[in-house]
Amino acid sequence: MTTTSLTKSRGAGHTGDKVFSAATLAAGCLILAVLFGVALFLVVQAIPALVAPADQIQGGEGFFTYIWPLVIGTLIAAVIALVIATPLAIGVALFISHFAPRNLASGLGYVVDLLAAIPSVVYGAWGVAFLAKEISPSYDWLAKNMGWLPIFQGPASATGKTILTAGIVLAVMVLPIITSLTREIFLQTPKLHEEAALALGATRWEMIRMTVLPFGRPGIISAVMLGLGRALGETMAVALVLSSGALTASLIQTGNQTIAAEIALNFPEASGLKVNTLIAAGLVLFVITLGVNVIARGIISRHKEFSGAN
Repeated sequence: MTTTSLTKSRGAGHTGDKVFSAATLAAGCLILAVLFGVALFLVVQAIPALVAPADQIQGGEGFFTYIWPLVIGTLIAAVIALVIATPLAIGVALFISHFAPRNLASGLGYVVDLLAAIPSVVYGAWGVAFLAKEISPSYDWLAKNMGWLPIFQGPASATGKTILTAGIVLAVMVLPIITSLTREIFLQTPKLHEEAALALGATRWEMIRMTVLPFGRPGIISAVMLGLGRALGETMAVALVLSSGALTASLIQTGNQTIAAEIALNFPEASGLKVNTLIAAGLVLFVITLGVNVIARGIISRHKEFSGAN
């Protein structure tokens, strides 16, 4: 009787495994199908803009002349966001996971998660209503004292609606995402490794540098790439903060725009070839995001192989 029950239990288990395996395979195939469908739609809709005469595209100089400033603006805003947010996020995550008392760490963790849940339009409204006005005087100072650097050449924007302001807003937006992920990675560091480092006489910072950071390096890269994806694709916050303008090398002049914000601002009133042009811009953003993720995956795999070899 016991053998019969055990056999039935094993048979049910095998059936459940098969069903679960089939469901996960179907989910993975569905994701690939959706991704392929989106890519196909973008390519088909973008072809008219890519082959259209240059004088029919906005600006009258062709699609690639039109899209190039948007690509530059998108990349600059995303890089500014990561440069500001990454060290802050790692510092906050280390403080929560290894320095703060348990009660304080729990409260800070809730606050970080709450910041990640705030809608992007709220960040954009904060950026245009408060940050842009408050930070504008510092742009004048940068133009006067650091104007010898191309990125701080004047005249500084009087409204503060610049690519630097947009980058700071994006940094605030991606900060809780990177912090939450890196915090969880740091908490997963093997306790034996930490205790062994401390037993050998390492200080707390030396222990973190020798055990926590090397263990969490792939996770940190993944978190940063996720934040980069959010920064590249952010729409409403950037659209509210930026004023459309010509491409400029300075971060404190009015100018530059991102691809996502350009699409959001112009698509409702677009028609005809203009719609195809904006979809083609979306295709460019799709390719950039896909390329970033592929590069990030390669970096993570290489770090894992290196860690395994050690």
